Amino acid sequence: MAAAEPSRVDPTTTPNARPGQGGKPRRWKATATYPDPPQDGPTAKLEKFIDAMIATGQTGQIFGEHGIGKTSTFVSYIPQRFPDTVLVVLPAANLAPDDLLINAPVRDDRSGELVLRQLIMRQLVPGRPFVLLIDDSLQAGTTVQSQLMQIACDWTLGEHDLRELGCVGVFLTDNESLAETGVRRSDLAILDRMVTIRLTANDTAWRLALAERYPDWDLREVFRLWAALSPHLRHLLSPRTLQHVLDCARAGFPLVWGLPLHNGRRLALTEQGTNGEPGRDRTREVLDGIAAAVGASNPATVPDPVRRILRAAMTHRWAVLLQGPPGCGKTEITKQIAREETGREPVYFSLPVTNVEDLCVPVPTPDGALEAMLARSLLSPEPKVLIWDEYNRPKDKATFAKLMEITQEWTLAGRPLPNLRAQVALQNPPYHLGRKMLVASNNVAQASRFTISYEVQPEDIPANEWLISTYGETAETVLEWWKNDIDDEGRNWITKRTLERLIKLHRADMPLEPALIYLGDGEYAPVPLSALEARLADRPRIGLAELADDCPSWEARLSAAAETAEEGTNDTDLVHQVFSNAEVSQLERHLDVVARLLPYLPPKLRATYLVGQTPERQRFWIAALARMAELSASGRG
Repeated sequence: MAAAEPSRVDPTTTPNARPGQGGKPRRWKATATYPDPPQDGPTAKLEKFIDAMIATGQTGQIFGEHGIGKTSTFVSYIPQRFPDTVLVVLPAANLAPDDLLINAPVRDDRSGELVLRQLIMRQLVPGRPFVLLIDDSLQAGTTVQSQLMQIACDWTLGEHDLRELGCVGVFLTDNESLAETGVRRSDLAILDRMVTIRLTANDTAWRLALAERYPDWDLREVFRLWAALSPHLRHLLSPRTLQHVLDCARAGFPLVWGLPLHNGRRLALTEQGTNGEPGRDRTREVLDGIAAAVGASNPATVPDPVRRILRAAMTHRWAVLLQGPPGCGKTEITKQIAREETGREPVYFSLPVTNVEDLCVPVPTPDGALEAMLARSLLSPEPKVLIWDEYNRPKDKATFAKLMEITQEWTLAGRPLPNLRAQVALQNPPYHLGRKMLVASNNVAQASRFTISYEVQPEDIPANEWLISTYGETAETVLEWWKNDIDDEGRNWITKRTLERLIKLHRADMPLEPALIYLGDGEYAPVPLSALEARLADRPRIGLAELADDCPSWEARLSAAAETAEEGTNDTDLVHQVFSNAEVSQLERHLDVVARLLPYLPPKLRATYLVGQTPERQRFWIAALARMAELSASGRG
């Protein structure tokens, strides 16, 4: 879970606390879910295990499913239980062989000669007592696994004794499932030096974490609904994913957006059949129950979803994933919203050309330590938004695992990234228009790191206004063709990038076909261009400009249509289609024309201009209705 676990009150100190580590009462903050503090002290299995390992000086190995609050329990429990102790978290997936320890030439103070000295990672020399947590320990490579053996067995690293550096506890955590790690720790030389427990969601304090995250919501009914699910559904709806679902409910978004996209497909809360086959899909039922339990709505969608998701991410400090077809404008709208919200360009990385080593490398320091040196763009103090473009096209297979630290913990090599407002991962689906995309697969642990995972549709991103403002009348003509002259399948082939290419080729007096996506062997995307060529050749067509040029005639035709049939005629439908397809900037240029024709449209058609529309469109139509009333009062309508 992204949020740290809250504490529970403990009226006593830890009886077996190590010298200098006296246990302290844990802070308690009343919530709607838990208005009264428990009286029996820490009861979570993991909390007790942490206490016991620190008290006895043994290495603790912890296995448990993803998203049950293993790491966040350490993040909150250690500083609250032992205030004079610091927690050092090392995400193992990001460790390279030279990150922990390296031999480097240094000047000897006595002889002045250059000598080799073992330099140890800066985080392991914090200058105060510390607990070392090696997170996602099975994600590390083979060489690092061998290095971790010395730490786990002897609490030493090279020539350094971690106890002398202040270490009072060593823990390794991960999910034991091979589906999420790819390796299994089997070396008896390591296993014989550790105390190992396996946890379930009932062994951490994630319920208290959620209660503290939403202090005004009574979550007891949510917890009851979750506990009543089958073990398989509880695994799918992990506490981390449940938090994301509740975040969506708080923001007024569809709760299903909180479920991760696993290998490009939305995770469904589907029961397991008797033979392991998929059973009943309970997604809607479960999410509706959660929404009802907290008094929130669960809409099917919201207007202008992409911009609203991005603004919410930058307001609430979320990591979100946007998956959509190529050329639909995901990257550009993300950059635009980031500029609007922060006043500066986002920090952008394209995964096919990025390694984690490009973001962070260890360097020796004069005082004999290894300092993690981060990329300059990550350390700037100004508000920043991180964009991970082509997220599922990593440069190497390990990049997914290595980015888990940043997307989940918002740190890199254990260092917080200053003033990071949001992270946005952008990717293509595995298949589009019946063709396989060359993208990597992920597992549920990686997929569930995002608060919102949204499948972008081309119509979700308002690139049309940008095309009109950039290319003027030509863009209006091309968009009229895109909206009215081709079917849904054709529109799927014509991306926003393709629209711009068509516009540019026409303006250069070039044939249009080369602007279409080339499929190979002389074949282009199967979209006929004859209607577009006719429009661009200025052959007769009907759009908002044509209505404006002959407004009195259209008023007469709509008036006759209203008298002929209550629902109107083909003329009524044509004007309604023109109004519905027009961009806001086009409507605003012809406000009086819209206001003059609007009274002749049936009320049910006029209602569609307000219901479920973006705020910009709603503002225009409110203004148009007001203008209609003014014209009617003056006798001109």
